[in-house]
Amino acid sequence: MLRMRALSAETVFDAVIAGAGIVGAACALECAQRGLRVAVVESRAIAGGATGAAMGHIVALDDSPMQLALTRWSQRLWSELAPRLPESAQYRECGTIWLARDEQEMEEVRRKKRTFDAAGIPAEVLDGDALAGAEPHLARPLAGGLMAPLDAVVQAASATEWLVAEAARLGAKLYLPQTVTEAREGRVLLRDGTALRARWIVLAGGTDGLELTPALPIRRRKGHLILAECAPGFMRHQLVELGYLKSAHALEGDSVAFNVQPRPPGQILIGSSRQYDAAGDEVEERIVTEMLERAEAFLPGVRELRVVRMWTGFRAATADKLPLIGPWGEDATLFVANGHEGLGITTSLATARLLVDRLLGERSPIDSDAYLPSRFAGHGGRA
Repeated sequence: MLRMRALSAETVFDAVIAGAGIVGAACALECAQRGLRVAVVESRAIAGGATGAAMGHIVALDDSPMQLALTRWSQRLWSELAPRLPESAQYRECGTIWLARDEQEMEEVRRKKRTFDAAGIPAEVLDGDALAGAEPHLARPLAGGLMAPLDAVVQAASATEWLVAEAARLGAKLYLPQTVTEAREGRVLLRDGTALRARWIVLAGGTDGLELTPALPIRRRKGHLILAECAPGFMRHQLVELGYLKSAHALEGDSVAFNVQPRPPGQILIGSSRQYDAAGDEVEERIVTEMLERAEAFLPGVRELRVVRMWTGFRAATADKLPLIGPWGEDATLFVANGHEGLGITTSLATARLLVDRLLGERSPIDSDAYLPSRFAGHGGRA
């Protein structure tokens, strides 16, 4: 267990990161690796918010060119980092199969294949027979699917713990658990009265960030997950219906889509649901029932599996499905790394690179302007 290191009441840093989910942890390690004096402040346990509740997929998604650029770059960064991760992180390139039920959805498969080809992302179109061979327990008949073999899964909480531990090993100071009550003009005030000074303050607290910065253009989006036991080898790949994207894009109401991951040993993680503006964190029987019915339609027998655990979490969502990475408001010391919704695990490493590149005035491999908070006029972002 990582513990807070006692410091003086007023300590100066290059950067103070508010939030120790996977995005804040990645930002802290990136700062530390580049020689910056960094502090991490978190009111919960490490990965105690959305990160600890996440599925933990690392996927290339092509909802927009900007999303594809960020997810693909971050996927490469994860692949490079993988040999250093502990075994408990359970990083595995199991691949994703996007499932098509009919010929209309096969057209979307072929469109995705063209997009991935243009981006240099390996992908293979599967017909119905090839799909059945790859995943024998899938319902039949299905028209086919798209295999993306480089997609991976990771145990997000364990990976986040490791990122924070690595940052601490390089000199990062941890304030755990501590709550930020004020962050402005290079000064971070904690609830216990401790004051930290910093050249830059990075707000990476997910939906908790709304308490500190209510004007952030994000909304809370609740999700449910179900962990179930299965026979070893029951499924080999992450399986996602193409309708998942339609569910993810819905801006109002509740939605459920089939998204299932293999988890060692002999377990599967069943998603996914999305609810905007849900107040409580309780598991809702109606949503769980819909998720299991949806999963059963694609994977017959799922409803008979023993459920090990069910839980919920809250994602921080933006209207355009892209995160907020960059300066915030008129205060030259404030920056945000937030609004990743269901892609926080995937994009955490690239987010950290983009953010620290901007802090240091360095060029990034992809255009970072698309993720600036200033794209939401009137919400306080600055270019």
